[in-house]
Amino acid sequence: MPIKVEIVSPEKTLFSHTADMVVMPGSEGDIAAMPEHAPLMLMLRGGVVEIYEGDAIAHRFFVSGGFADMTPDHCTILADHATPVADLSATDAQSRLTALEKSYDEADKMNVPALDILMDKMQSARAEIDAAKSATPEMSI
Repeated sequence: MPIKVEIVSPEKTLFSHTADMVVMPGSEGDIAAMPEHAPLMLMLRGGVVEIYEGDAIAHRFFVSGGFADMTPDHCTILADHATPVADLSATDAQSRLTALEKSYDEADKMNVPALDILMDKMQSARAEIDAAKSATPEMSI
């Protein structure tokens, strides 16, 4: 019995389909939503959401953070920003990371909440770079 999966960003619903399993980047580690999973709501860190049909990954999306709401028959991902992994640009993510690192270097080190936000954004940019590189097939020499 599959579960209903939805990935929603502030702009639109990116994905709405059934799946056998969804692996998400939880703030404290990856977690899988499967049929009959106990109800759970969790924070997401920047990373890749993998949607399985059978034993194979059928869809991959990058989320920059957000929340996931899991029930026994449904998983809704409320993403701060979500993009199909195939559409990511490592160059754009690297530019964002460079700007964030500059902001971090210039930030007031006594403003811990602001530093935490910058660190979360830098982690997300690094994860996006990794995801973009994993989506680009490497050329053989």
